[in-house]
Amino acid sequence: MDIIPVLDIARGKVVRAVEGKRWAYRPIETPLSRTAEIVDVAQGLGKLFSFRKVYIADLDGIEGRGRNTRIVPSISQALPDAEMWIDAGTGSRGAARAILATPVATLVVGSESLESVRDWEEIAAEAPQRTVLSLDFRGGEFMGPDALLKDASLWPQRVIAMTLDRVGANSGPDFDTLKAIGSKAKGRRVYAAGGIRDKADLDALRSAGVAGALVASVLHAQKISASDLKEITSRKG
Repeated sequence: MDIIPVLDIARGKVVRAVEGKRWAYRPIETPLSRTAEIVDVAQGLGKLFSFRKVYIADLDGIEGRGRNTRIVPSISQALPDAEMWIDAGTGSRGAARAILATPVATLVVGSESLESVRDWEEIAAEAPQRTVLSLDFRGGEFMGPDALLKDASLWPQRVIAMTLDRVGANSGPDFDTLKAIGSKAKGRRVYAAGGIRDKADLDALRSAGVAGALVASVLHAQKISASDLKEITSRKG
């Protein structure tokens, strides 16, 4: 099972995400780092565990303030062996090409950033094996083109079920949404994002057939230890 730490970044700092309310995000305070600087927090994660992947939410890009091109070099310095999953609000093929120009980058496309299925198809055509689709939900509603949720043949091999209002809310994973997506995924790897509170939640996700989980608050609250991470990631599936 993959455990993927999340770095939510806004205006050059790592911020603490709470229920997808991006206007309320503030620079993170964590025992893993002395500051909210990107390199410091990334180094703190690296000292905790040798993560194989890291998820980077470039909130400036997602909210239309301009993509932060310095993020990947900064994090690569701290986590040189990690694959970078980058969501920068990509909604066009040109924007996708810019991210994919970095060899260590895997492009994450959030459904909330897409205006049409055609936009998604053009983006995915750039590098299908290096593209992940995030199916975004808020308040029980899908954020994105309805046809993209309904037609699983459009999905790549890796799909995230992102429940934004559960992010940082300590409310538990959205198992109903995960079950619905998993039933349509047909062999694709499904990743859970939002609400994970502890190792028990990760165990339950694995039992439900989830391939991996995106986590942040649970790491900074130290509710999952390095030994927990080693045990969970060593399991197949």
